[in-house]
Amino acid sequence: MSEPIRVTRPDTVVLGLGLATVMPTNGNMAIDVADVDGVKVAGLLLDAAPTNSPLLMRIGAPGSSARHQTNPTSVHDLFVRIGGSAVGRATTSLVVNSSDVIGDHLWLWRADHRDGVGWDVNRADTGLIVNGDSVTMYGLFVEHYQKYQTIWNGQSGRTYFYQNEMPYEAPDQAAWMNGSTRGYAAYKVADNVTTHEVWGLGSYIFANANLGVVADQAFEVPQTPGVRFHGMVTISLGGKGTIEHIINNSGGRVTDGSTEAYLANYP
Repeated sequence: MSEPIRVTRPDTVVLGLGLATVMPTNGNMAIDVADVDGVKVAGLLLDAAPTNSPLLMRIGAPGSSARHQTNPTSVHDLFVRIGGSAVGRATTSLVVNSSDVIGDHLWLWRADHRDGVGWDVNRADTGLIVNGDSVTMYGLFVEHYQKYQTIWNGQSGRTYFYQNEMPYEAPDQAAWMNGSTRGYAAYKVADNVTTHEVWGLGSYIFANANLGVVADQAFEVPQTPGVRFHGMVTISLGGKGTIEHIINNSGGRVTDGSTEAYLANYP
């Protein structure tokens, strides 16, 4: 599609039968949902094309401020693929600007195998950016993006189960640096956020291109009582690559010879 599917009416249902695939071919978005009540998007695969899309899907325009507590927009069984079937590129996969949005089983995947895969081939920075308030995610999978996997800027967000794998094929540490920090966290809560809570989350490293690649932490959050994480795990798959800490500077190190670390609660 050379322009996005635009959803502008409240209570619209966009349902893909058999994982209907939408590929934006002109550097455009695949789906653009307005800041309205009650939209349902379900059963779709968004497949990035060789021409880079800065963004694949948006819910609410930037600056959206309406509240939707009584009739929220929801997204169910949404899959994003960047590479894997062919070369694809997209800077960011999904941005949620609207408040009160519910996500129910999202898999945002920068491909790590099959066709069109390589550090400089299927480029993609970030899977999910949440700017709206009171957004809830159930079953969120974000994998192999090259910068922050998930960035949460809105207040009062909640995630129930988060699964992540860091990028596999960084050629060296210099290629995967966040300023002076080694690597990018799998889940970043913005410094100005005062309320956020997550239950059940894991991040795994498998640095198969360079075993010396290190991530300083899996989860990066502000140090405030209202930001709480529960049930965390990090794993170095096969001892390939290192995660120094689970969250901020807390939690054990995983690397060759010590491949699993757990932390029940933070703070």
